[in-house]
Amino acid sequence: MNLHYSRLRLIIHLCLVLLAFSQVSASTHADSVHVLEGVVVRERLIPKDVIPAQALSGRDLQRLSAVSIADALRYFAGVQIKDYGGIGGLKTVNVRSMGSQHVGVFYDGLQLGNAQNGQIDLGRFSLDNMESVSIYNGQRSTILQPAKSFSSAAALYMTTRRPSFAPQRKTNLKAALKVGSFTTINPSLLYEQRLSPQLDLSVSGEYLYTSGRYPFSYRKKDGYDTTAVRHNGDVHSLRFESGLFGRLDEGEWRAKAYLYRSERGYPGAFVREEPGKFKHEDRQWDTDVLAQGSLRKTFGRYTLLANAKYAYDYLHYLSDPRLDVTTMYVNNHYHQHEGYLSTAHQLALGSDWRVAFASDVQYNTLTADLRDFAYPTRLTLLTSAAADYTHGGFKAQTSLLHTYVHDWTKAKDGQAPEKSVWTPTFIASYKPLAEHDLSLRGFYKRIFRMPTFNDLYYTFIGNKYLHPEYTTQYDLGAVYAKAFTRGVLRRFEVQADGYLNYVDDKIIAVPTSNQFQWTMINLGHVRIRGIDLTLETQWALSSLTASARLTYTYQKAQDLTDPSDSYYGGQIPYIPWHSGSAIVTLGWRGWELNYSFIYTGERYDSSANIRENYVRPWYTSDLTLSRPFTFRRHQLRLTAEVSNLLNQQYEVVRSYPMPGTNFKLKAEYTL
Repeated sequence: MNLHYSRLRLIIHLCLVLLAFSQVSASTHADSVHVLEGVVVRERLIPKDVIPAQALSGRDLQRLSAVSIADALRYFAGVQIKDYGGIGGLKTVNVRSMGSQHVGVFYDGLQLGNAQNGQIDLGRFSLDNMESVSIYNGQRSTILQPAKSFSSAAALYMTTRRPSFAPQRKTNLKAALKVGSFTTINPSLLYEQRLSPQLDLSVSGEYLYTSGRYPFSYRKKDGYDTTAVRHNGDVHSLRFESGLFGRLDEGEWRAKAYLYRSERGYPGAFVREEPGKFKHEDRQWDTDVLAQGSLRKTFGRYTLLANAKYAYDYLHYLSDPRLDVTTMYVNNHYHQHEGYLSTAHQLALGSDWRVAFASDVQYNTLTADLRDFAYPTRLTLLTSAAADYTHGGFKAQTSLLHTYVHDWTKAKDGQAPEKSVWTPTFIASYKPLAEHDLSLRGFYKRIFRMPTFNDLYYTFIGNKYLHPEYTTQYDLGAVYAKAFTRGVLRRFEVQADGYLNYVDDKIIAVPTSNQFQWTMINLGHVRIRGIDLTLETQWALSSLTASARLTYTYQKAQDLTDPSDSYYGGQIPYIPWHSGSAIVTLGWRGWELNYSFIYTGERYDSSANIRENYVRPWYTSDLTLSRPFTFRRHQLRLTAEVSNLLNQQYEVVRSYPMPGTNFKLKAEYTL
């Protein structure tokens, strides 16, 4: 396929997008707008997902002793968070052991991108303005979505708060202040305004500072325990968001602008043999700018979903050997730009059948001040066709995604070959008993992830001939729920899923002629077998209410790359065989007490499952107590949090010690 054909495909995609926008504009002016005032929705009806999904939303999300999105995700079954220590450490998510780069991270419906390394640092996203956090295995159970939403092995959706007003109110204002251990101070402000019956405005801002200095215990070579202090984990960050939310006849639209700036230290690995020798003074500066818009409108049986996004990411990384003798001098600046357009179309063929088509265009560039840098540019065209069928208790969805990728580099013939790939998905569920809320479900999905710019083009490391990493997923599960009108137990729901995943052509780094120059190759093959269990209950006894959420995961994730390897079949690094969590909430006359527990079982930090690579199990307990008060006719909520209640000394990643017991106090004042 030559360059002219690539440009022709791009022109066709852009024409489809512009045509869809023009149709919406014309119809929006022609339609009348009808607005119902004085209705406040207190609870949302969330339909059952055909595909396995987990969610935390509203007060359940705010009760957790969590600073960032990464902290909240630890309570989901089948999810591992790699945490490199403290608030300032990098945090990435891994779902069912397929790798963090196989997880699509979506912010208000549009995927966040990082063409450079494919990883999104979840520690940057606050919970203060977040309405819900959801994890989907495979993809969301809807056919009307951008083609990009079909392109990941798993998906994390972060949904921010949409303005909601009480009757006769047009303004909301909430100020919050959180202070705590490690010199943490975290003020935030949220302002919401109803501009007209059809338009709402939301503006929020947040500042975070922490020294990141915390003590931890470790065992020295001679066998006795001692204490050290974690250094260079400070964070200064600022987040600002503004959004417009519009209502249309049979539709809605939203536009959002997002700014994040930070300076942080990266504390690095702690070397036990010579504590204090290595200073780890690396610094990083980030600026992320995002502007995006979304429109959804229904015309009879036809529904249109249109999305657009522009993102700019700046990263400055400094490593100075005068401060840290273990490193070489690095002072690099990276600039990423991303443009994205998408239209999705859904047509109801009848009461049982719906079909959908989506077309996306994405354009990425990366520049850096590295010697002999490739300066890569990437054009990605995604086209999806999907259908769903519902009859009685049977539901089925199927989708087919085509992905075309073309790269350019500054050097002639330096780009990777273009990719053109078709990938399918099939999902089904069945409700066998009309009188009971029991559903059986399953899905199959074949998908891949493109090599990142670093994989392909990083100086002395990249390999432009890399193949994509493919994942194949199989899942069978069941969901049963029951509600009670009398008695102490009011509701319970249990979910159970067994799954089998394969990751092929896994990209790994290997040394070349010396240890200073490595290259990326396709060599890995991983098989993952697992079980996810989730139990949720709700209880009520007079004025006392209670809820509990329990999760358990078993995973056997084996490295099957080389049968001749003496460690063939070993558990892949940092994946525990057993893990679980518990969240228990008690409510009494306005008081809320929340206890949360996380357990991660034994692991190894290498596919060589030997004693030297063994990583001990760890567990933590967190406690939160809160109560609302009336202060000058407005609501004041005070919250006290204790994290790592039992002062467990543990590491999520070897040599990156986590904080012991720490405290936070939070005050929220709502006008």
